[in-house]
Amino acid sequence: MIEEKDEKRDVSYDEEQLFQNLIEENIDEFRKHFLSLHAYERAKFYVKVGPDIRRTMYHFLSPEEMAEIYEAIELDDEEVEHFIKEMDPTYAAKMLSYMYTDDVVDVLNELDQDDRNSFLELMDEETKEEITELLGYEKYTAGSIMTTEYVSIQENSTVRSAMNVLRQEAPDAETIYYVFVVDESHRLTGVLSLRDLIVADEDAFIRDIMSDRVVYAKVTDDQEKIAQIFKDYNFLAFPVVDDNLVLQGIITVDDIIDVIDEEASDDYSKLAGISDIDDIASSPFKAAKQRLPWLIMLLFLGMITATLMGQFEETLEKVALLALFIPLISGTSGNSGTQALAVVVRGIATGEIDEKSKLKMIFREMGTGLITGIVCGLIVVGVVFVWKQSLLIGLLVGTAICCSIFVATIAGSFIPLLIHKLGIDPAVASGPFITTLNDITSILIYLGLATLLLGQL
Repeated sequence: MIEEKDEKRDVSYDEEQLFQNLIEENIDEFRKHFLSLHAYERAKFYVKVGPDIRRTMYHFLSPEEMAEIYEAIELDDEEVEHFIKEMDPTYAAKMLSYMYTDDVVDVLNELDQDDRNSFLELMDEETKEEITELLGYEKYTAGSIMTTEYVSIQENSTVRSAMNVLRQEAPDAETIYYVFVVDESHRLTGVLSLRDLIVADEDAFIRDIMSDRVVYAKVTDDQEKIAQIFKDYNFLAFPVVDDNLVLQGIITVDDIIDVIDEEASDDYSKLAGISDIDDIASSPFKAAKQRLPWLIMLLFLGMITATLMGQFEETLEKVALLALFIPLISGTSGNSGTQALAVVVRGIATGEIDEKSKLKMIFREMGTGLITGIVCGLIVVGVVFVWKQSLLIGLLVGTAICCSIFVATIAGSFIPLLIHKLGIDPAVASGPFITTLNDITSILIYLGLATLLLGQL
């Protein structure tokens, strides 16, 4: 019997029963209730319990049943490595062989090379060959996220024979809603939906009822491009071919959902000025390691701002009141630039901004910056006049804010477009960089105007 310890953490009533069955090693009751749950609920329970309980689960569940759990959960790299190493290597290898190939590749990519090779050696030759081929594709490409479990039929087949093929291959296919048509050289020539097959005459030839206008991806295409195609066409699955149009695999919508989530997290982290989104369970040292490179870079950029302010030391000494409004001006311009940046980066990522609409976007942001700048400037003029009883100071601060917002909005929209044109991810033009750049320009505008008007102040 295993000890209870602190193995149960935040479990519901039903999960409490499952937990108790495991503690008491009541295998029949556990399997009866556990296998009746949805795969996602089983996966949540598996992740929630401690290592001793999980080791009992490996005895109670077959590798095939455990494979369903691993296909339903999202684990970070540390969790994958930790959980897989809890298992007996032979059990783990069998579990991986029951999973769809794209999911196996996701798991193996989180392990180091030696562990990866050890598991591959324990698999049968055919499975090993398929997975090794997928592991060879560059990360974040169509080849790296596709699966080889799909249904394909010859174009010269009849509907009757195609249905027989479908019945035989369906149990092992990841999806059967689309059936892909190939020629004798396995080149992709068409596609059929399951509905097309069901309603067609049994003696009709596949080439006569298939659609030959097939949207496909090359194995080297970027996963972000694939995600956009899924969004545009509302596909459930998508064929992947090599340079000779030979069908290599398919990408399913569940994998694209993961890609969209991954790309959104990546863009968000870059906009926040960190190399990757921090896992809340990661150590302070790991979190610091991710953030420090960006912070150090921004620190040196910030020194440019400090040096610039030093050039206007005489102006600030004569009218000390001016220093009071520096945070207001730089902060407002930074916020305006970040707003424009977020709109443009999102538009590029979703495909809403193309070559034709880039100029239109810049002019729109210029208009937006001008309107918001004038409104904010007028508000500041009134507030400063009432507060400090000085119309000239109010006009100076208001004009500086108006000009700074206008320039910041243009920079926030133009810079990511320029970076995208150069073939670089526009999200690297992150908020902190735009903010730092806007600090420099806003101080130049504000203190430059103040220096010109120094005699009047």
